[in-house]
Parts: sequence; C-alpha cells; structure tokens
Amino acid sequence: MSEAEQASALAPEASALDALNATESNGTEALNATAKFVASPEGTALAYGSLVFMALLPIFFGALRSVTCSKSKNSSDMPETITSRDAARFPIIASCTLFGLYLFFKVFSQEYINLLLSVYFFVLGILALSHTMSPLMSRVFPATLPNKQYQLLFTQGSGESKEEIVNYEFDTKNLVCLLISSVVGVWYLLKKHWIANNLFGLAFALNGVELLHLNNVSTGCILLGGLFVYDVFWVFGTNVMVTVAKSFEAPIKLVFPQDLLERGLEASNFAMLGLGDIVIPGIFIALLLRFDVSLKKNSRTYFYSSFLAYIFGLGLTIFVMHTFKHAQPALLYLVPACVGFPVIVALLKGELTEMFSYESSEEVLPGSPRLTSFPTVSGSPASLASSMDTVSMATGSSPRRRRLQPTSMYEETSPEEGEAKEDSSESEKKDQ
Repeated sequence: MSEAEQASALAPEASALDALNATESNGTEALNATAKFVASPEGTALAYGSLVFMALLPIFFGALRSVTCSKSKNSSDMPETITSRDAARFPIIASCTLFGLYLFFKVFSQEYINLLLSVYFFVLGILALSHTMSPLMSRVFPATLPNKQYQLLFTQGSGESKEEIVNYEFDTKNLVCLLISSVVGVWYLLKKHWIANNLFGLAFALNGVELLHLNNVSTGCILLGGLFVYDVFWVFGTNVMVTVAKSFEAPIKLVFPQDLLERGLEASNFAMLGLGDIVIPGIFIALLLRFDVSLKKNSRTYFYSSFLAYIFGLGLTIFVMHTFKHAQPALLYLVPACVGFPVIVALLKGELTEMFSYESSEEVLPGSPRLTSFPTVSGSPASLASSMDTVSMATGSSPRRRRLQPTSMYEETSPEEGEAKEDSSESEKKDQ
C-alpha cells in the first residue's frame, strides 16, 4: 500500500526503504504478478481490512510490552533510546540507504542481492520471532516438563585480561521458541510464502515498537517530522522508492492477497503496507502510553487518542490511494494525525507542558543522577572549576565544598601511624 521505511527496529543495523504498492486500473498492483488482475470489491476490502488489523496488532501489544521493557533490570532486555540527535540524523541515513539500494539494484544482479538479503533477514527473523513468542511460551509451557537453564559464553584472552564477547543466558522455553521460529524461517527461505513473510514482518514491527524508545515527545516530533518530508519526497519526487520496492525481496512489509477469495493460499496479487508505517508511528504511540503510566491517573487517554488517530490516518491513506489510483506515502497522513490528536487532547486537559517535559529515560532508572550538560575537563583552572560546579549542580553534590573540609587522613590510618605523624609534626615545630 504505502511504504516500509526502515526495518531498523531490532538490531541497530538500519535498512530504510519503503515498500510501495504502485497503481493499476483498479488502484493496486502485485509486485510478482505476471498478468493484470482486477480485484473484486470484496477481495480489495478484505485485503485492506486485514492490513489495517495486522498493523494494529504490533502497535498495541508492542506499546504494552514497552512499558514492561522500560522497567526491566535485565541488561539484555533494556531498550534502545532514540535521542533528538539520532532523530534528526535518521531521515538522512534512511535516504542514503534507500538511494544506495537503488544504485545496487541498477548495477548488480537483482538475484544475488536478494539472496544475500534473504539470508540476512532469515537470521534476524528467527531471533525476532523467537523473542516475540517468548512471553506466550512462558504461559503455555507444560509445568511437568523440566525447564533447564543454559548459558552461552564466548570470551577473548585469558587470566585478568579475559574479556566477554557473548554472554547469553536462556532456558528450555527459549529453545522451543527458537525451534519453531527456525521452521518458519526455513519455510520463508524456501518458498517466500506471504504468510511466512507476514509472521516475520509482525515480529520485526512488534520488536521495534517494544525495544526502540523515544526519550521525549520533542524527539518524537523531530523524528516523525523528518520522516514525513523523507516519505513525501521519495514517493512523489522520484521513482527511487517504487523501483527499490519492486526489486527488494525481504520481510520488511506486510502483504495480503486481493485474489484470496479466487485463488486461496496460492494467491499472488498483493496489497502491501511497509513496516515503517507501523514502527515509526508505533514508537511514538508507545511513548504516549508510558507518559500515561507516569501520570498515575489510571487512564490511558493519550495512548487511546493516538491509537485512534493512527487508525484514522491509515484509513485516510487507503481512501486517497484508492480514489486517485496512485501510491501514497502513508506518513503524509499518519504523522499529522498521530501528533495532532494527542496535542489537542493535552491542550484541552491543560497538560501540554507536562507532556513535552516528560522524559522516558527517567522511567528506566528512576533514582539515577543524570547530567544535563557535559563538563569541560581541559582549559584554564577557572574553566575547570566552573565545570566542577556544573557536575555538582547536576548530581546534587558539592565537590568543591568537600575539598575545603578537613581531610579524613587520620581516620583511614592506624593509631600507631597517627601518633608517629603527630610526633614528627611537633619535632618540626621545635626545630623551627
């Protein structure tokens, strides 16, 4: 349908591109169709409705899991925080990646590139789907079966210089999830079936919403605003995105066949929705849910308002695309809806200041001191003293005052050493 900007949801590797559904006489075109196909109204409605439903699943459950993830004390489950600097650079990186893929497909053979990408997403898909299934497996795993604990440890060096490279702890439940995910991965690798593609795509989207955290609402506005421009430019300004989307074979989009009623599971004329249209608004909606939790008012006003705004924006995208028979950048409609609706609600409730001053990172480590600025260590003594004042104000301590207090040297030494030092000081005074 629209695009799938970036599948950087899981690993910090970014793969930013948009999977578009170019238009034909009926407003849609399958990427792998060999003959023109006019979808029935029922088939089109089923395909679009299924895409909307599949898009809502990772946003809703990923946002709920992001709240638990932000409070996790396990370092392996800690989220990746997006700062305002990252948000500002993201559209540029996404554009370079998209144009780079475009050049690759123009210069090199499409088959070899897609083979490498298939292997890459095969590994990522298995890990993402296994992580997605883990909470469900913990509930359905039979209590009668032993749940043994395992640890995969890979180190470098020996003795005191030994350094951990990989230290991964898992149990029997995780192995079962990994086995099931591997079966799906082999199915996708061999058949490229649309159901296997959707399973991986949903796992990528859910993990992205869960593990990618915006640190505040301002950062979210910068990210969505930048990708708004990126999306409109690459869809309406050039043919780069459409070309890459038609050439790129990877589970970075959700697909649903419009000829399912006619051909069943062997259908091949797909409507598509890119993962970027899910993950990018989804991490903003998840941020608003964590803001709702921080208010401690037992309400989810901002989460539900942004969630409904996403449904409205996605529905508007489908309507415009079907009416004008032209591919549409979904973020053109999703960004104003997902940002505008919560801001209006905050204005009506008088909580706009609280919403923009909320810091999501405070929910992760509630008691930890945070530096608002980084001190300068080099320079003149005056600048160094000023820097130490900055640290003391940020951490609530006063290192300069402690330096003026009497030292605790005698408290840290033994009584005999203290008496010896006192006698030596008295003898020095007599000599003088």
